[in-house]
Amino acid sequence: MRRRTTWIIGGVAALAVAGASTGVAVAVSDDDGTEQPITGDALEQASEAALEHTGGGEVTDTEVGDEEGYYEVEVTLPDGGEVDVHLDEDFTVIGDEPEDEPDDD
Repeated sequence: MRRRTTWIIGGVAALAVAGASTGVAVAVSDDDGTEQPITGDALEQASEAALEHTGGGEVTDTEVGDEEGYYEVEVTLPDGGEVDVHLDEDFTVIGDEPEDEPDDD
């Protein structure tokens, strides 16, 4: 268990460092074990599109294969609010959804 925790912490730290220049700090949270985070170049493109759409903020979670679009990017806004930005396969914004309730995680 300790080895797994080390890998998870190391992976999160690597993502935070990699995303620091683009305002990306992706949280690792998957309640039912089915969410697949966006990775690689797709993460950078999806994050850029979502942040442009919201006018800034910080990417806090991502998902490939979201039910509302191909990609979902959760952005925490400067005022503390959260919005899920839905993108198609070409990283075009197809909608967004403000988060009304705080996450209990």
